[in-house]
Amino acid sequence: MTAPNVVAHVLKTLPTAASATFLALFPIMNPFGGVPIFFSLTSDFSPGERNHTALKTAIYVAVILIFFMFLGRFVLSFFGISLPVLKIAGGLIVANTAWGMVTASSRITAAESHEASTKEDISLTPMAMPILSGPGSIGVVMGLAADADSNVAYLGMVIAIAAIGLAVYLFLRLGGPLVERLGPGATGAINRIFGFLILAIAVQLVWDGVADFK
Repeated sequence: MTAPNVVAHVLKTLPTAASATFLALFPIMNPFGGVPIFFSLTSDFSPGERNHTALKTAIYVAVILIFFMFLGRFVLSFFGISLPVLKIAGGLIVANTAWGMVTASSRITAAESHEASTKEDISLTPMAMPILSGPGSIGVVMGLAADADSNVAYLGMVIAIAAIGLAVYLFLRLGGPLVERLGPGATGAINRIFGFLILAIAVQLVWDGVADFK
């Protein structure tokens, strides 16, 4: 069974479509890794304001991913981009994200960090995009949606994205004390583990894209 057929087979049933989408997105988005950035950007917020911002961030993340899930195919068609090319491009972007995590590079640029420090609402930018639902996760969603051929598959993906949104909310609301207790060393080690897993996903995406050309 070829790689595209495997993906299409996984998306056939509601449980497998939901679980596969969640497992593909969670390590790439890495909500745990976004907690220190979130608490740094909301250091001057009251607990109520921080919780409200966490909720808005989670909603924005879900909306962004669902938007590209349903409209990604039309975007590809409009620009004349084939699915194999998308997989390779998405794999390279995911690999860049993973390498940054493995080498402990910042998830946002200095300019983005400076802009965020002066904003009253950081839920859409930079938290929802590009920190959490960045090009890598968008590319994965579009790639999965391109192989979905039934309403069951789309429903399963929506359920997974909603679960991702819930996970983002819980991590951002409750993750601060955990990150402080673990300390920078343990947090960095966990991010590097996620980075290694994401790098493996990136290699698989590129491999699948190259295989589709054969």
